[in-house]
Amino acid sequence: MQLAVLLLQIAVILVAIRLVGWVFRKFHQPQVVGEMIAGVLLGPSVFGAVAPKLSGAIFSEKSLPFINSLSQIGLVLFLFLVGLVHDPKSMKGRGATAVITSHASITIPFALGAALAIFLYPRLSDDSVTFTQFALFMGTGMSITAFPVLARILEEEKLVNTTVGAAATVCAAVDDVTGWLVVAGVLLLVHAEGAHAPFWVAVPGTVAYAIFMLTGARRLFRPFASAFAKRGELSHDLFASVLLVALLSAYLTERMGVHPLFGAFLAGIAMPKDPDFVRALSQRMEDLTVVLFLPLFFVFSGLRTRIGLLSGGETWIYFLAVFAVAVAGKLGGAALAARSTGFPWREATSLGVLVNARGLVELVVLNIGLDAGLVSPALFAILVLVAIVTTLMTTPLLDLTYPPRLRHATA
Repeated sequence: MQLAVLLLQIAVILVAIRLVGWVFRKFHQPQVVGEMIAGVLLGPSVFGAVAPKLSGAIFSEKSLPFINSLSQIGLVLFLFLVGLVHDPKSMKGRGATAVITSHASITIPFALGAALAIFLYPRLSDDSVTFTQFALFMGTGMSITAFPVLARILEEEKLVNTTVGAAATVCAAVDDVTGWLVVAGVLLLVHAEGAHAPFWVAVPGTVAYAIFMLTGARRLFRPFASAFAKRGELSHDLFASVLLVALLSAYLTERMGVHPLFGAFLAGIAMPKDPDFVRALSQRMEDLTVVLFLPLFFVFSGLRTRIGLLSGGETWIYFLAVFAVAVAGKLGGAALAARSTGFPWREATSLGVLVNARGLVELVVLNIGLDAGLVSPALFAILVLVAIVTTLMTTPLLDLTYPPRLRHATA
């Protein structure tokens, strides 16, 4: 019976995701924006409110762990893919703009988010979370950039080979790596008592493991690219070996008390960056991950998002405060930093608009925070809305600040 329910859920999710995504593409929005909103529409805020009996029959509370388990597997594969397309060498030679802007687009929103925590902590949190943990998580949430969403926007807007596009790509890559390192640190603090390893072992162990994956492991995995080049194809054995590395890395970081997604991300970064190997591996994994697994995550997030918790003027004031800090820190901070390096105002503002897109990666971090007890359901709903709105506004603002007629391939 549970299998029949799960199959029905997947069918409903796929139809809703593709339909809403298709509608949003008609409005010049990336598919992923529609998928994020479809997840909320299928949750208690819309579907549950309009047809509570039907919603309860399809997405009953007891069936959610099955969706969650499948979505977590999908996220492990997805974070591996995100790490896979990150090439540290691409950050070299990008000039002062990329270096300064990438740091500013992290530190400024992080500082503003941590400062905002002073206002939000007594109102949207409790003693089960320390202020330090709450502030660190708020700072991280404000500094996230959705690298996969940004990459898709750059491709659709034909900005990949422009100076703005190149700088935005580097900023998002640095943000991703830094963001996951901070999330790992916060989770180590939160899970100190319940972790499989003692805190004094988990912290240096995680740091050592991250350093190893970012350095020595890259040499260890070079035979993967060599085997691919020799055969001229991605064999089943080679593909299975790569998946094994991703899953084992995810398992190890989970045992350390961090999160399996952090391990999957590190495994992706450690993979060889031979273009043909990366392309073949991405193509093999991407379709199933993006078409099947990620929609399950979007809907699982939507089922946990209760917009009704934002009833009343006070909670909407909290939303506006978080939104203002998110945009001012990310868009404003990146734009000012780019301008300080000599970028014209139009290009600097466009760069800020691009890195302000939070999208899917933000939802992943928010779900981790909710599971860890770092954010309340009300704050979770606020932050999900901020993630959707900041991603939704990217393409329209970009067309205003940097219209197609002014874009030139200079990178």
